[in-house]
Amino acid sequence: MVGVMELLRENRRRMEESTAPYDPISGHDEPGRYYFPVKGLECWLPLEMRREELVIELSRLGSLDEYFAEMGGAGSDEMRERVMEQWTRLRCRHDFPFWAATFAYIKRKGGGDDVPFILNRPQRRLVGVLEGMRRAQRPIRLILLKARQWGGSTCVQLYMAWLQLVHEKGLNSLIVAHQGTATDEIMDMFDRMLSHYPAKYLHEQDEDYSDDEKKLVRAGGFGSAFRVVARNCKVKVGTAERPNSCRGGDYNLVHCSEVGLWPSTKRKTPEDLARAATAGVLLRPMTMIVYESTANGTGNFFHTEWNAAKSGESQFAPMFVAWYEIEQNSLPFSSPEEEERFAADLIAGREAEQPLSSRRQPGQYLWWLWEKGATLEAIHWYVSERAKYSDHGQMASECPSDDVEAFVHSGARVFDKYKVEALRAGCCAPAMRGEIDGDKPSGEGSLKNVRFNADPHGALAMWRDREITTMERVTDRYLVVVDIGGRSLTADWSVIVVFDRAPMAHGEGPEVVAQWRGHTDFDLLAWNAARIAKYYDNALLVIESNTLETHDPDRSGGSEQSSFILNRLRDAYDNLYARKRNEDEIRQGAPVRYGFHTNVNTKPMVISMLVQAIREGQYVERDEGCLAEYMVYEQRQNGSYGALPGHHDDMLMTRAIGLHICYQEMPTPRIVMRTSGGNPYCPRPVSAAVF
Repeated sequence: MVGVMELLRENRRRMEESTAPYDPISGHDEPGRYYFPVKGLECWLPLEMRREELVIELSRLGSLDEYFAEMGGAGSDEMRERVMEQWTRLRCRHDFPFWAATFAYIKRKGGGDDVPFILNRPQRRLVGVLEGMRRAQRPIRLILLKARQWGGSTCVQLYMAWLQLVHEKGLNSLIVAHQGTATDEIMDMFDRMLSHYPAKYLHEQDEDYSDDEKKLVRAGGFGSAFRVVARNCKVKVGTAERPNSCRGGDYNLVHCSEVGLWPSTKRKTPEDLARAATAGVLLRPMTMIVYESTANGTGNFFHTEWNAAKSGESQFAPMFVAWYEIEQNSLPFSSPEEEERFAADLIAGREAEQPLSSRRQPGQYLWWLWEKGATLEAIHWYVSERAKYSDHGQMASECPSDDVEAFVHSGARVFDKYKVEALRAGCCAPAMRGEIDGDKPSGEGSLKNVRFNADPHGALAMWRDREITTMERVTDRYLVVVDIGGRSLTADWSVIVVFDRAPMAHGEGPEVVAQWRGHTDFDLLAWNAARIAKYYDNALLVIESNTLETHDPDRSGGSEQSSFILNRLRDAYDNLYARKRNEDEIRQGAPVRYGFHTNVNTKPMVISMLVQAIREGQYVERDEGCLAEYMVYEQRQNGSYGALPGHHDDMLMTRAIGLHICYQEMPTPRIVMRTSGGNPYCPRPVSAAVF
C-alpha cells in the first residue's frame, strides 16, 4: 500500500516538473532538442536544425567570432547584424516557441501592455502534436477536445500565422468561430500581433521594404477577409451563425473553433458548415484543418468526429487537454501539515465509491485523479471548485478529467468505468477474420458442409476457434446470442456473439471467442447465426426477438415473417432458444415462442446481470468496442436504459442477454464421453488466440 511519505515525494517530483522554468529563447531542456554550444549563440535547438548549412558551419568553428574571421571580416556591426538576422530567420523557421516569444505579441490578461506569446504546458503539448505532423511532411489534421481557459484557440491561430508569415507565401487561412463576438476577438488578436511584427521579417532577407508599409488590408475592401500584403496571403474569419461566411475557397489552413457549440438549423447543420469550410483544402503537406472545442453533449458533429479520430477511422489525430494540466487549476496548501493530512485522507478514501454529499466526489474518483497524474495541489483545487456545483456533470462540463467525462450527460452512468477499464486487459485483436459458410446462403442447405473461410475483410472476428475432440465433449459449452439491427449502413448494427462456457466448469467466467457484426437482411442474419452456432458444436442459439415482434420499416417485414423464419430455423436447427412457458400456457397448449424477448421486465433483469458481471469480473471480453458501449450507457430519468444519442448498444445487449443465460438458465458445463464414433469436426488450433 502506498504510504503518505511516498505520496508526498512523488508529489514534489510532479510539482517540480509542472513548475519548472520555461525559456523558449534558450530552449533549455525541452524535448526534441540538442545543446548547441557555439559561443555567442548557446542554446538548445530543434534536432532538425542540425542539417542546416549555417548550423553545420557554426558547429565546426565553435564561435561567432571564428565564423566572422573565416568570412574574411573582423565582425563589423553590419556583418554581425546580417548574420544575426540570418540566424534569427533560420531559427524562426524551425522553432515555433522561439518565434512566438520573439515576434508574436498578444493582449495581457487583466490589462496592461501587450506581452510576447510564451507557451504554457498544454500549448507546448499542442504545438508538439502539430509539429510532429508538419515535420513528417504530413497534412496537419487535428481534433482538439479541451478544458476551458488555457489558450488553445490562440495557440492554433498563431501557429497558422507562423506558417503564413515564416514558411510559405500565399497560404490562405480561414477561421470559423461559433459567434460574431468571437470573430471580432480573432481579428483583434491578428491585428495586434501584426502591429508589433517587424516589417523586414515579413519579407525575404535583402528584399526591399518600408517600416511604414501597410501590413494588413481588407480583401476586396469589405467583409471579414484581410490580406497580409507582404506575404500575399488572406486571413478570413467567419461565423457559424452566418453560414455563407464560412464557405471555403482557395484555403490551405482552416481552424474551426468551438465546433461543439455550432448551431444546427433546418438549413445548415454543423456537418454542412465544416464540409463547406474544408472542401477546398488539399490532402498534402503544409495544409491544416483543426476542429477545436469544449464538449457540448453527445451525438453531435463534434462528438462524432472525436470518436472517429479516437478509433483511428478519420484523417484527424485526437488530442485532449484535462483540467489538471492547466497551471492555474492548482490550490497551494497553507502548511506542510495540511498537505500531509490531505495526502493521508486521499489514501484512506481511495476505495470509497459513494460521495459524502452532492457537492463532493467519492474518494475513489479523487484517487483516480492522482493515478492519472494530477498533483495534490491540483486535486486540492478540484475539491474546492467542486463545492460550487451540486452535480458532477456541471463540473465535468467545465473541467473534464478525461474525454469520456467531457461529453457530459444528464443521465446516470450504468457501469462503473473503473470496472469497465479492468476488462480491457482481456481485449486484443482477433486471431483471424472470415465467414462461416455452408452450401447455400439461406435455407436448410446453408447448414450443410458448414466451414470457416478465412478472409481479412470478413465480418466474423474470431479470437478462439472451436475446440472439439472425437472422444469427449463439454456439455452446454458454446452459446450464440444475436442482436438484430437494420439493413442500411446508417441503421443499428446486427451482432452475433459466441461465448465459450468451458471455464465455468472450473469456477471461472465465460469468454467471448467470436463475433460477427454487420448489416444484412434478417433472414440472412438468422441463417448466418445458425451456421455459426452449428460450427461451434451445435451451440444454443438465442435470437433477441423484441425487434421481430414490433413492426419496423427499416427491417425485413413484421412479426408474421419473423415467426415464419424462426419456425423454419427451428425445423433446420434443433438447439434454438425458446422462452419458458408457465403452467397456464402449457395447460392451454400455447405455442412455443422462440427468441429472447427484451421488454420492460426482462431488460432491467439482464442489465442487472451485466452490471454484476462487470463489477465482479465474471466474464472475459475481447472487443474494445464493447467497452466503449459500456461507457456511454445510461439509466435515464424515467428509469429506462439506453445508449447516449449517437451511440449504439448492440454489442452490449448481446453480452447482457448472453451472460444472463450463461449464469441463470444454462446448466454448468460438464466433460462427458462422446457416445458416437467419429466426428464431422476437426479441431483448428489458433495459436495467436490461445491465452
